[in-house]
Amino acid sequence: MVTDQLRALVRRYPLVRFAARKLRVRLPRRLGGLDPERVPPWSRRVSFFLPRLESDTRRIGPDSLTLRLPGDLTVPRRLAAFGLARHEPDSLACFMAVLEHTRPGAVFDVGSGVGVYSVLAAARTRRPVFAFEPTPEIASAARAVSSSADLGFTVVELALSNHTGTAHLRRARHNDMCNTLVRSARTDLSHSAVRVTTLSRWNETAAAFPTVLKIDTAGTEPDVVAGGLEVLRRYRPWMLVKVRPDRGVEERLMALLDPLEYTWYPVGGPPPYEPRSEISGRASPAWERMWLFTPEPVPEAFWPSVCDWRRALEDCVPG
Repeated sequence: MVTDQLRALVRRYPLVRFAARKLRVRLPRRLGGLDPERVPPWSRRVSFFLPRLESDTRRIGPDSLTLRLPGDLTVPRRLAAFGLARHEPDSLACFMAVLEHTRPGAVFDVGSGVGVYSVLAAARTRRPVFAFEPTPEIASAARAVSSSADLGFTVVELALSNHTGTAHLRRARHNDMCNTLVRSARTDLSHSAVRVTTLSRWNETAAAFPTVLKIDTAGTEPDVVAGGLEVLRRYRPWMLVKVRPDRGVEERLMALLDPLEYTWYPVGGPPPYEPRSEISGRASPAWERMWLFTPEPVPEAFWPSVCDWRRALEDCVPG
């Protein structure tokens, strides 16, 4: 029990985690020592290219970004190693095509992490962009991205769900992309209390007009949709939603979206994607797990746009 609490303490606070690793590199392997070459730095300089279509004559936004972010966060490490070319490329291409083919309005990036989708929306469009991220250190990194790159998207340090108040955020042991809300009364160090509200209630105050909604909350996506039904009925945004094949996520999403008469497409592989009558997490590849939900069937011109953005992303490699 004490060992678990110590591990949770180390995972929860970046400074404690960094100091613990510095101590462990001095220990032999049999006593839990670490290889110094595998210990992440306190901060990481990340440079990566942003996709741009050959037909783009407006030249909105930068061609590349250079950021300094916490060294142990998962996404900055992956971007430094592989660029955007290997960061959910089919989902990103579909997202960029959605931005092109939907009417003007705001972009909501729910479960934004450091803000990859928010960066692309802010860099290639003039839309207002809102990034929702409840984990304090990751939200701080997202604010640094928005300000240092002069992109100007808004970071909202909140968790969205189907209720208002507080909830427990469970921090994943090995991958900060998997932090998620849990229904637990535990107050140990592996759980932290965060503010929670519904998308509909938040939008009452913000008075935004959302037309694009991306949701990736590590298993609580149906709760986000349930808390935003009023927004979906009123504004009919196009949605990209991560669907993992567990915990009845698929069944709950179908029950919520079926009355709204959305069309469902699994994202992955070469388009066009075929609409489905059932939502299944396994219908999209394991490295994507994304579904496109649209208020009406997508136009034929949408699929060539997805292909164009996919080719543009293939050029976004390091160096």
